Amino acid sequence: MTPFKKGAEANLYLDDWYGRKVVIKNRVPKVYRHPSLDYKLRVSRTIREAENMHEARKASVPTPIIYIIDKENSTLVMEYVQGTRIKEILDQLSSEERDKVCQQIGREIGRLHNVSLIHGDLTTSNMIRVDDDKIFLIDFGLSFHSQDDEDKGVDLHLMKRALDSTHYRCAHETMRSIAVGYEEAVGKESASRVLRKVREIEYRGRYFSQRA
Repeated sequence: MTPFKKGAEANLYLDDWYGRKVVIKNRVPKVYRHPSLDYKLRVSRTIREAENMHEARKASVPTPIIYIIDKENSTLVMEYVQGTRIKEILDQLSSEERDKVCQQIGREIGRLHNVSLIHGDLTTSNMIRVDDDKIFLIDFGLSFHSQDDEDKGVDLHLMKRALDSTHYRCAHETMRSIAVGYEEAVGKESASRVLRKVREIEYRGRYFSQRA
């Protein structure tokens, strides 16, 4: 296996599996946790991630196909998505193309929220563009279910913060385009409620920052 990415929770490897290029995600033990608790947490999070990715696919959100769930070793074997991370291309796109891409991102997020799925780590690093017309969402390690507008607002607020920090030159226009696509997916009334939550969360953050 070829090391691909090392994270706080899991390590990723590239490998060939029966003629397919795959990503192997292995959740690593944490020495600061009791061994039995650590094992249960890693197993439950591995299963939850696989289930949520499958549910996202059922909602027409492109995600990698899960080939194997190895509960014993807290490991997932999944499809390697051949494409380009949005993080690497967003700033180089024309304004028209960027608008198109970001509206598509908004639609994919909206489809998740329509089935009460919260991604939990919406950044342009976790989005892959394939064949110029499909955007895959990856890394559902922090995903969970919620119908609460607050949780949906936090999801979109994380997206906004990621744009502000990584793509600050075009952050305003990209977030606006994402909001357009999001509204298209969830409807005007739901989008209005969630986007209002985004503004409230942003205001609370500024308020506590000033207090500190």
